[in-house]
Amino acid sequence: MALIEYSVNNRIGTITLNRPEKRNALSPEMVGELKSAFSMAEWDDSVKVIVLRANGEAFCAGADLAYLQKLQQNSYEENLADSVHLKELLLLMYKLKKVIIAEVQGPALAGGCGLITVCDFVFAAPEAKFGYTEVKIGFVPAMVMIFLLRKLGEARAKELLLTGNLISAEEANRLGIVYRLSEKSNLRVDTVNFALSLIQGASGQSLALTKSMMADVQHLSLEEALDFAARQNANARATEDCKKGITAFLDKRPLTW
Repeated sequence: MALIEYSVNNRIGTITLNRPEKRNALSPEMVGELKSAFSMAEWDDSVKVIVLRANGEAFCAGADLAYLQKLQQNSYEENLADSVHLKELLLLMYKLKKVIIAEVQGPALAGGCGLITVCDFVFAAPEAKFGYTEVKIGFVPAMVMIFLLRKLGEARAKELLLTGNLISAEEANRLGIVYRLSEKSNLRVDTVNFALSLIQGASGQSLALTKSMMADVQHLSLEEALDFAARQNANARATEDCKKGITAFLDKRPLTW
């Protein structure tokens, strides 16, 4: 892969945006490589948790200029195909069976902010900035809107999407976009330590089922959601991890996953 890097260490799959000279701006080629990398990590048995990070000063500045210029000549069919390409990446990340942690060292703007919105946890340096800036260039934050409404609710999503204003890492943390702030010098270590705490402290099957259920249950009515939850509860009890965990608990044995 030319635009990203993929590596595995201590059961952490690390996907690194690697266009620092372009502020890691998204292009159709990078979106394709990200789809491939996340699919690879999902089915890689040596990976339990995924970290998404970036080389350079910026995390991701959104779409690159060459891409934006090309959009002006695209037909509707070409723009639709391109939009579906990005939709597939965001949906893949959101519904991935493994936890994704974003490690944000610098600005995450527009499409870059969309990437971190579909991650499960976001660690950010105080220097990082966040913004869904599409309306400022006459564009619409169409797909990220679907996920941001789920994450923050309508009032907060409107504030961010309709103004297009940049917010600080501290404000993003207060709103719930960022899970934890970490000094830039400690960001990598803090992110990896948190990933290791999930790896060692939680069942991989339980993480996958819990994440999948949270993605699927929100569109259901109360009764439908509870019926679905009952079925998932029954399914979870039949897993090897659940049997292993209950046995260890009853035997008062420490358990490391």
